[in-house]
Amino acid sequence: MREHTAQLSIRDGRWRLYVALMGVPVSQWPEHDFGPALVVPTMAARSQALAGLGFVFTDGAEWGWEEYSETLDDDASPVRLLASVQVRSRDGGAP
Repeated sequence: MREHTAQLSIRDGRWRLYVALMGVPVSQWPEHDFGPALVVPTMAARSQALAGLGFVFTDGAEWGWEEYSETLDDDASPVRLLASVQVRSRDGGAP
């Protein structure tokens, strides 16, 4: 059973969830756009979006959050948030 990393990020006021598939061009990674939003998508909404993309959480998976500067080494730069969680294909196969 192959594991992947799903990530949730916001840019230009839109939350996006995508699954990083190693060896696959980024343009082909499964992605869900939550649309314009001021709040972080709920756990239920994230789970539903992942299911729609054909993925489920791995056993014991928990979301981890990181913040980083948009411009490296500039502490006045806007802060970006990135959440990650381990997932697997819903049917157990490799996408």
